[in-house]
Amino acid sequence: MADPDDPFAGPPAAETAARVVLHVDMDCFYASCERRRHPELDGEPVVVGMGFEPGETHGAVATASYEARAFGIDSAQPISQALDVLPRVEDGGDGHYLPVDLDYYREVAAAVKTVLRDCADVVREVSIDEAYLDVSERTSWERAGADGRTLAEGYGRYVKQRISREVGVPASVGVAPNMSTAKVASDHDKPDGLVAVPPSELRSFLAPLPVDEIHGVGPVTARDLREMGIETAGDLGEADPTVLRERFGDRGVSLHRRARGDDDRVVEPTGRPKSLSRESAFTEATDESERVRERVRTLASDVATRATDRGATYRTIGVKVVTPPFDVNTRERSLSGPVDDPGLVERVALDLLSEFEGERVRKVGVRVSNLTFGAGEQARLDGYETDDEAEETGGLRPDGRSERRRRSGQASLAEFDADETDS
Repeated sequence: MADPDDPFAGPPAAETAARVVLHVDMDCFYASCERRRHPELDGEPVVVGMGFEPGETHGAVATASYEARAFGIDSAQPISQALDVLPRVEDGGDGHYLPVDLDYYREVAAAVKTVLRDCADVVREVSIDEAYLDVSERTSWERAGADGRTLAEGYGRYVKQRISREVGVPASVGVAPNMSTAKVASDHDKPDGLVAVPPSELRSFLAPLPVDEIHGVGPVTARDLREMGIETAGDLGEADPTVLRERFGDRGVSLHRRARGDDDRVVEPTGRPKSLSRESAFTEATDESERVRERVRTLASDVATRATDRGATYRTIGVKVVTPPFDVNTRERSLSGPVDDPGLVERVALDLLSEFEGERVRKVGVRVSNLTFGAGEQARLDGYETDDEAEETGGLRPDGRSERRRRSGQASLAEFDADETDS
């Protein structure tokens, strides 16, 4: 139970124990959609490519089924590399390669969201394939039946079954008293998993997990925590929150709470984001410039598509480049006005990336920010124009955010969203 005198403690357990939160995560969503309309692909290695046409080798992997992942294929990997380890069926291999069909995937996602809205009073959509549900008014943590399972777990199974039966795609569902633990639970038994964590089992479930499984702990933060001797969620939960705050700021305290199963955030309907981003890591650091550029092209296309889907225009385009060992560098360029221009996102991102030509790169990201929603006049741009302040500083923002510098995981998470991989 939380100590009421502890300045780092969350709300009393009685305030959150009754909450039932579901995190619904669609498994390999694009590949699952393709299997929905091509049932003969069930159980087969399926790769869905962005910027890819059947029979060709260009483009990048948008998602890969678990069968394809077993060959070492990852999201954002060049199609040419995927073909090296998993030749296509037409060439005598086992791989089924299909181009992205976003209109169809949105159609399937809409059907899933219809089910979710029918199953919950509050739904927070995180992306096309992920959502949080507050179902506290529909079920509880009461145990029922000879096996002692909770009603909340049964409700999670009900949601899974409805998605499968009515839409025809699989989902992994985490059930917990709060958002962060529900997220960890949905990732715990993929694919097609169901993991429920009752309030009384929060600490015992989380404690043995590697620290990087706690929601919000990325690779850089995990490295920093391990340097402090913090290997597991249990270690993080037992760490001195004052020390964590000194090292990571307020986010360190938040991660400390989450590791203890303490998260008082309320599931709220999705609002408008301040920025949209996508990141992708290489299996090993690479200095192959064209490989890095191809990855950035794919990320730029994805981010621009997401902005268009949300009816958003943007005034700032940026890149993130992580170089060994874990040096996080960001660059961004401000435009003269809000635009919705996928080609411009790619051109600016590649231009910003050029500063790192020939360097070994672990991870790259692309972001658009300073978003505006709804109808509005776009800036008329010849290529791209920077605003007056950017022109005076050679394309750098006057607040210095485009300067090359090493950052901690805290800073990088503040400036770029967490990875939104298709899991």
